Amino acid sequence: MNKPTIKVMAMSVLFLVSTLLSAWAKTPVSTPSLKGKHVLIVFGGWPGHEPKQCVMKVMPWLQSEGAIVDTSSTLATYVDAAYMANVDLIIQSVSISKITKDQLKGLTTAVKNGAGIAGWHGGLADSYREEVEYQFMIGGQWVAHPGGIIDYEVNITDKKDPITKGIKTPFKMHSEQYYMHIDPNIKVLATTTFTDKNSNWIGGCTMPVVWKKTYGKGRVFFSSLGHVASDFEGPEMFEILKRGIRWASESKYAPAESWHTPVYPKK
Repeated sequence: MNKPTIKVMAMSVLFLVSTLLSAWAKTPVSTPSLKGKHVLIVFGGWPGHEPKQCVMKVMPWLQSEGAIVDTSSTLATYVDAAYMANVDLIIQSVSISKITKDQLKGLTTAVKNGAGIAGWHGGLADSYREEVEYQFMIGGQWVAHPGGIIDYEVNITDKKDPITKGIKTPFKMHSEQYYMHIDPNIKVLATTTFTDKNSNWIGGCTMPVVWKKTYGKGRVFFSSLGHVASDFEGPEMFEILKRGIRWASESKYAPAESWHTPVYPKK
């Protein structure tokens, strides 16, 4: 075999490798899908949060994504163990309400076993004030919204996470700015900073707005944005919620993520 032939063969191999690497690089990164997933939406509680109206903002999108959606206006659904075992994702919009021990056990058991749970505002983080196990699952509890409906900014703090990647930051909200008691083991994706205008002792305090966490095998996603249905008109707010819902729906199908945020030094 002469040298020109060897050179041609080498060039051909290099071309083939280059072509394969190029094709691999252009392969779309897979993203969570709701297609075929069983989604349960539970709504109710305090009417001031417009639970049904907010659910109707989300419902058409879920259906367009190919999700199999059931809705319930009663917490009794949580007691049906056979039904809950087949749910991939629970979306809850129930504010300032009561839940029985059996209902709470049904909900927490489903999430521990791998159902995701996602929601917004008081519909998830101010649902059952007396139930600490529920708060342990969600990762935070509403305690105040100084000033009521005000103008404030939301800052994306994790720009690499798929839920918040590419979202404009900061973006503006005209709604309730939630002050919360927070689990230190959540992964914070977005925050807001309070002024001293309405409560002077919290001026400069930075508070999580969007986070994700796990509870047992289940993924938990929360956004404090979404006081009423009109808040869903905000493109950033709704896009973050959509991505968080998709992420939470993957509990039974994707590997568990690991994090500790913020990280505390070992003693």
